[in-house]
Amino acid sequence: MSFLDTAVVEHTDEEVLKQSMHNPGLFSLLVDRYQEPLMRAAYGIVRQKEEAEDIVQESFTKIYLHAGNFEKQEHASFKSWAYRIVINNAISHYRKIKRIREQQAPLDPDLYENLPGKENFKEREDARILSEQLLAQVPEDLRRAVQMYYMEGKSYKVIADEENIPLSTLKMRLFRAKKMLKNFIQLQA
Repeated sequence: MSFLDTAVVEHTDEEVLKQSMHNPGLFSLLVDRYQEPLMRAAYGIVRQKEEAEDIVQESFTKIYLHAGNFEKQEHASFKSWAYRIVINNAISHYRKIKRIREQQAPLDPDLYENLPGKENFKEREDARILSEQLLAQVPEDLRRAVQMYYMEGKSYKVIADEENIPLSTLKMRLFRAKKMLKNFIQLQA
């Protein structure tokens, strides 16, 4: 039995991290284990799903690049180290966004009356129709993944459970769907 076969049950996160430095494919085990909880931690700070996803992805990159620096200590596990990296990244991101917003000039009160609202309903409806047309060109399994994740806001874990597939399969479906949609959009441009 290989390390990968036994990693989920028998090996600690720290052992998987150490082995992933020699076998990068093993790192996906840590991503699968911690992606959702780390997303919740990042989202709790930035309150934006897309920004939280970016923060977690950046954090996993840092974790992997600095895996050799990790040393297990009495009260510090891989899990606490990963959370600390995500929280620090999220706080840094939040502070950066806050600084940018503070530097921007406030809107003139007269502009508030002219902000888009009901009058751009037609544009929103056109965008909805276009997205439905694009999704209709995507295979059913990919389309369901896109609808559940992006339109219904379901988590990876919930979707994987509902579809009865591994997280890695779901992630690949979303990747393939995004690639196909991007190609369709480029062809229409």
